[in-house]
Amino acid sequence: MTAIFPKLLSPPLRSLLLHSWRFSSTLPLSFSPKFSDINFSPTIESNLVLLLTSCAKESNFRLRSCLHASIIKSPPLVFLGYPLSHRSANLIYNCLLSTYCKSGELESAVKVFDDLPLKDTVSWNSLISGFLKRGNFHLGFGYFKSMLSSGICSFDQASLTSMLSACGGIESLEIVKMMHGLAVLSGYDDEVTVGNALTTSYFRCHSFDSGMRVFHEMADRNVVSWTAAISGLAQNEFYGESLNLFVEMHGGGMVTPNFLTYLSALSACSGLQALKEGAQIHGLVCKLGIQSDLCIESALMDLYSKCGSVEDAWQIFEYAKVFDEVSVTVILMGLAQNGFEEEAVQLFVKMVKAGNNVDPNMISAVLGVFPFDTTSQGLGVQIHSFVIKKGFASNVFVSNGLINVYSKCAFARNGDGSKALEFYEEMKLNDVGPTDVTFLSLLHACSHVGLPHKGMEFLECMKKSYGMVPRMEHYACIVDMLGRAGLVKEAKDFIEVLPVKPDVLVWQSLLGACSIYGDIETGQYAADRLAECAPDSPVPFVSMANIYSSKGRWKERAKTIKKMKENGIAKETGISWIEIEKKIHSFVVADEMHARGGDIYGVLMELFGHMRDEGYVADI
Repeated sequence: MTAIFPKLLSPPLRSLLLHSWRFSSTLPLSFSPKFSDINFSPTIESNLVLLLTSCAKESNFRLRSCLHASIIKSPPLVFLGYPLSHRSANLIYNCLLSTYCKSGELESAVKVFDDLPLKDTVSWNSLISGFLKRGNFHLGFGYFKSMLSSGICSFDQASLTSMLSACGGIESLEIVKMMHGLAVLSGYDDEVTVGNALTTSYFRCHSFDSGMRVFHEMADRNVVSWTAAISGLAQNEFYGESLNLFVEMHGGGMVTPNFLTYLSALSACSGLQALKEGAQIHGLVCKLGIQSDLCIESALMDLYSKCGSVEDAWQIFEYAKVFDEVSVTVILMGLAQNGFEEEAVQLFVKMVKAGNNVDPNMISAVLGVFPFDTTSQGLGVQIHSFVIKKGFASNVFVSNGLINVYSKCAFARNGDGSKALEFYEEMKLNDVGPTDVTFLSLLHACSHVGLPHKGMEFLECMKKSYGMVPRMEHYACIVDMLGRAGLVKEAKDFIEVLPVKPDVLVWQSLLGACSIYGDIETGQYAADRLAECAPDSPVPFVSMANIYSSKGRWKERAKTIKKMKENGIAKETGISWIEIEKKIHSFVVADEMHARGGDIYGVLMELFGHMRDEGYVADI
């Protein structure tokens, strides 16, 4: 019998060549001139399957094309009455089809599939899986339905798990239920892999009860089963149930948790801010030696940050041998959420200067949490330039963060808030959808620039065009915008028709507007409502005292301050700050704690001397 490769006639040489080729995809292989005259023996068929499998692993498309050509010219022989020949032929055809599916050449895969003289369940599964893994759910599901209606081949557990693994989101729930029904009818629901896939898919579709029902009804459960349920509960914010299930699994001793199980349990602890339980799991992962894994480190930093233990989170970050964009984003968010905004920005700048990879999530984290103001205008512009250079401007979270920056920083305060509005127009041109935070920033910009009518348009657009429900922050921003524009009465009228009960933010905004324009009547109305919402706040008393002072009504001012003291409410200490050489310096009245306090007071006394020489007399 003629061999595919003349050089493979000798078994030792054939074995050596196959072994060498598997370790070097660049090994040149030449075909005999009599290549088209071949017939397949069991040995040659076995070698062909090995080579096709290697083509998929090594991405050796040239060899795959040659093998495909040989199969077309001399197809495997099928003898009637010999089932073994059918299985052998199917194996070769399915291996060929699989190489095209795995490489993503789905158009070629369909042509191979259509030309197959023999199709079995494996053939259908390969094509279905190929489309699903490339994100083409419509065609994948279409071929699955075609397989069912063919009447020749039946689905198996691999068909079901392939379909289920591609289902996610509430829109896929009906298909998951369909797969579940087929599994029950065929008896495949008893298979652990099918049960695991059903559990995972139900949680992805937010059908929590169905997911847990499948989990509890499984006769056999392995570590994947437990992890699917624990992870699914945590991802859907059922943190308590997730942690309880982990405790049950760990205490039962029948199944040993794996890396993903611990990761899901840490996520549950973060959601619950369960520091004690999280620290215990930290001890377990250290005992297992997996504490240095990037995902575990990120989960631990997230846990400690959300529990307020920033030092522990920072220690994990500092001792990390390597870190990626996720771990850096986690520590940035952790620092910012715990009041270390300046340190978060300094870390971000350090990462950029060191040449570390920066992704949109890191940019969004910095833009979203740092309190940009007049001291940070330069940094805001630099970050915007960096965003443009990296091509991140089309990212919705980055774009929203930049609008937030421009609405809050010096651009808005110096009357150039139109920069934020211009950026919003650019977002629309690039089909980048706004979020409720975007509109909050736009309202903030309109407030500082003095565009109340534009702000009201944004509020209506938010509700009618995008179907968003305004939060209390949006309403407070509208009140502030109207008040700054001198429309105090309109601001009060706006509050009275709100669909929700006004809270502290709204009344503070109205009271602030009254302070600007010295509106005693409306100010007292706002102060009384604010005192009801926040009985321990000094703001109503201090604001009204200032309003009375501006009108020269000193008796009312004295009564207000006296009432505040009688109620046992202390005025909060005011803080001023300034940025010098990229460092923020904070001060309070009569501050003696600053490191250079002596120098500052020395300069201040010198200035007083110059002022006296110019005839200045203090107004006491």
